[in-house]
Amino acid sequence: MTNIIPLVHKELSYEIIGALFEVFNELGYGYQEKYYEMALAKVLSRKGLKYLRQIKCDLIFENNKIGKYYLDFLIENKIVLEIKVGKRFTKQAFDQIIAYLKATNKKLGILALFTSNGIRFIRILNLNNKINTSESEIKLGGFRKLLKY
Repeated sequence: MTNIIPLVHKELSYEIIGALFEVFNELGYGYQEKYYEMALAKVLSRKGLKYLRQIKCDLIFENNKIGKYYLDFLIENKIVLEIKVGKRFTKQAFDQIIAYLKATNKKLGILALFTSNGIRFIRILNLNNKINTSESEIKLGGFRKLLKY
């Protein structure tokens, strides 16, 4: 018998991904991130999802603030969502969301990319959060193959 580990925040993830597709289907490609972000905020509100947008998150070291981040979205106080526009995921974007997950101590992040061919997204787990992972979750090794650099 195989142990099946459920996806982290499965239903909420589906809602968010659906909202991303709604935005792309309406706007298409070619806009700046801030416009996709504003449109997504409207869709999330319509769906009744609670979110914070452009939320400041302090980076703490030895009880001292040493920096700050601004998350595109923190949805239902569970999922960090970062939006990008371009042709492919970059190492910088991946590193950015990993840092956000560590700083917020959230379990799951979604990195969404608006491309000329549609929406691409990747679920990213905070492995420092001491959570179980399944084969369907993206880990660093698998993601590096997607970067194509």
